[in-house]
Amino acid sequence: MRVRFEMEGGFVYLPPSEPVTIDTEELPAEEASQLERLVEAAGFFELPETSPPPRGAADYFEYTISVTSPGRSHTVHLTDPIEDPDVRALVEYLEAKGR
Repeated sequence: MRVRFEMEGGFVYLPPSEPVTIDTEELPAEEASQLERLVEAAGFFELPETSPPPRGAADYFEYTISVTSPGRSHTVHLTDPIEDPDVRALVEYLEAKGR
């Protein structure tokens, strides 16, 4: 599985960060399993491609996540705040990997 993660926006304008690409084939088995579980728990392949920002939203982070696995590929665009705890856990994991 290959995951590409981008984050931009926020209270103070910062240039978009460099995308992070994670290939589970290159991770230790335990980390690869953790990422696969997070993608599965988030129901990633069933998420809509875009989620409308909350009413009155401004200065929130925006995330683009693309996941490619054998036989499937999907990209989603998310805006803070992310209410679904499973999707939020996936984003937090990817943010940590991007640091």
